[in-house]
Amino acid sequence: MTSVTTRQTTGRRRWAGLGMLAASLSMIVLDGTIVGVALPTLIADLDLDVSEAQWINGIYSVVFAALLLTTGRLADRFGRRRTLIIGIVVFVTGSIIAALATSAGTLIAARVVQGVGGAMILPTTLSSVNATFRGKDRAIAFGVWGAVISGMAALGPLAGGWITTAFTWQWIFIVNVPLGALLIIGILLTVDESRENIAVPGLDVGGLLLSVAGFGLLVFGLIEGEALGWWTPTAPLTIFTWTWGTDAAISAVPPALLLGAASLVGFVLWEVRRARLNRSAILDLSLFRVRTFRWGNLVALCVAIGEFGLLFALPLFIVNALGVSSLQAGLALAAMGLGAFVAGAQARHVAARFTPATTVLLGLLLETAAVIALVFVVTASMSLWLLAGVLVVYGIGLGFASAQLTGTVLADIPVAQSGQGSATQSTVRQVGSALGTAVIGTVLAASLAGVIPGHLDAVDGLPARQATSISDATVGAAGGTIEPLREQGTHGKLGVVAPDVVEALSSGMADATRISLGAAGIFLALGAVASVGLRRSHDRAVRKSGA
Repeated sequence: MTSVTTRQTTGRRRWAGLGMLAASLSMIVLDGTIVGVALPTLIADLDLDVSEAQWINGIYSVVFAALLLTTGRLADRFGRRRTLIIGIVVFVTGSIIAALATSAGTLIAARVVQGVGGAMILPTTLSSVNATFRGKDRAIAFGVWGAVISGMAALGPLAGGWITTAFTWQWIFIVNVPLGALLIIGILLTVDESRENIAVPGLDVGGLLLSVAGFGLLVFGLIEGEALGWWTPTAPLTIFTWTWGTDAAISAVPPALLLGAASLVGFVLWEVRRARLNRSAILDLSLFRVRTFRWGNLVALCVAIGEFGLLFALPLFIVNALGVSSLQAGLALAAMGLGAFVAGAQARHVAARFTPATTVLLGLLLETAAVIALVFVVTASMSLWLLAGVLVVYGIGLGFASAQLTGTVLADIPVAQSGQGSATQSTVRQVGSALGTAVIGTVLAASLAGVIPGHLDAVDGLPARQATSISDATVGAAGGTIEPLREQGTHGKLGVVAPDVVEALSSGMADATRISLGAAGIFLALGAVASVGLRRSHDRAVRKSGA
């Protein structure tokens, strides 16, 4: 395969084009995290349960992950700029549907459409960067791309908090409409079309279906396990007119997880077979023979699980347990963005001094240390300033790791395979995002179910039946019952015991959050371990090339 560009982009126009690509990436990365801080408002406004909240947050990443490989391949074949513009149109359409949603089902469907659009945008931005820039300019461009990933992911909560507080939650989606229109104009003016000359025939429909089934079923099982029962069915599952009832021998969750894992195994075997037959495949498994690519993707997976798990749990804790507004929650979480932007700007200087792979390792160590610190300092009465201070450290680590990880992972991948390489890396990130929401969300729900009853038992004057009802409601709403009880005070149904109940629920929420953050920290620590392998592989490749 060879890369083809309709005309060579040079000079300032090339960097203006990078700005448009970065802005397109910013839009979809923001949307991946902006919803998190608005979740408490969405739960109250649309009467969501914890599973629906997880789906609204996670389905975007599920669809994203399932389609990235295919859209990256299609972009290589039919044109990256064309695919990027179509993706923006689809994404904006999903945003309009989301803004008009009045139920969980409609909002989840809108997030599916957004995920399709996002899956078309992300790999085309990265492969366009890889095809446009060379040498030192490529390293700088990759640094910008990585900094946007980390910075926008961290700024999403601030944007969500401000928009939700100043306007309504619908505006977190409406703003994408004018932004999308401006991006299309800018892309047409500054970004040239590029594609690959792909000689192998066919489109890999079978691979697409197997990957969608695998990712979808695994995330379904993880998200719905708490609601449907991990083994014994505790609630019915209804799909159209068919129902998996509570009288079944086992819950629908184990079969879903098993079928998901089997589908992913089948996907890998299918891709191997297509490669052997010299047919077009959406996943080029030969890329994983490159050690830096293999280790780098493992790092990216662990980082995404930890990061997006943290971004799911923290907003719920801040708004519900600490009793602050969505805007204040966004401001506290924006400390991550501050740290990420500062570190992202300095990452290339640190990399020049210590190597990019060492910078990634440094970033992961800082992230892990910050999350461990959070496990010890999170309480129902903690200061937002203390939380923000720890998150600055986390953001610095995130900025160092993300800004250098992309370039390090793709450093040894030929330009002709840049579309496959970038799409694969992006898929791994999105799989991690979906798993982060699903796994850490499940840990949060299970932790709430485990600790809330004990805290309520200690409240004097609260009848056992009422305590059970409050506990079930709090677990189901991911802490969403705390703020209404706080606002009612002693004038509500609980009377004089209401403040004690609120304190008990807030303390239970803090305990559950610490457990969730501990789980996120484990994945970040695994990422740090994997980054050691990445550094060794990178150093070996540098020595081998004689650089």
